[in-house]
Amino acid sequence: MRDLPHVYWIGGGSGAGKSTIARRIAERHGFRVYATDDAMPEHARRTAPGDSPFLSGFKAMDMDERWVNRTPETMLETFHWFRGEAFEAIVEDLSRLPREPCVIAEGFRLLPRLVKPLLAAPGRAVWLLPTPAFRRAALDRRGSTWDIAGRTGDPERALRNLLDRDRMFTDRVRDETRSLGLRGIEVDLAMTEDELADRVTAALGL
Repeated sequence: MRDLPHVYWIGGGSGAGKSTIARRIAERHGFRVYATDDAMPEHARRTAPGDSPFLSGFKAMDMDERWVNRTPETMLETFHWFRGEAFEAIVEDLSRLPREPCVIAEGFRLLPRLVKPLLAAPGRAVWLLPTPAFRRAALDRRGSTWDIAGRTGDPERALRNLLDRDRMFTDRVRDETRSLGLRGIEVDLAMTEDELADRVTAALGL
């Protein structure tokens, strides 16, 4: 187990509001935010091909091979970040950060089974679980709905595949949090940003 007493963790499905809530809590408490999404390009460069076979396979595919020609189930099972590849790079980064101020690590790569052994206390982590409707609304609001799908030969099919894959990923995270006794928060269209921030703050004991 790595010694990370200065870290709080916010994981969960894509589009759940992790980044927004992490920034709000960090501003309120004077914490630092570590966004795992921002570190993905660097972590991919730092990872040896033999240590990340799914990442290597993904890099070798064109856009249609990644998002159109495979089933959402296959996309889920072979997506490198969902498999936990390069997670150790996240741990290395967090280990190098100063102990003060505290850090909020956020991102979908923070899989419950990988985070649990690192928790300084059981209440230091929470996972946000968006409904499909919430996730689609979040993508539309950001203007990023077609960012990936629009670069394929069949954007409509690619988007369906992506949305279905991410729905299954959220279901998997939900099941993992429950089986490991960790905290998950369901996020739907009826929940305001203020409500979600308050619930996450309370879940983390802040």
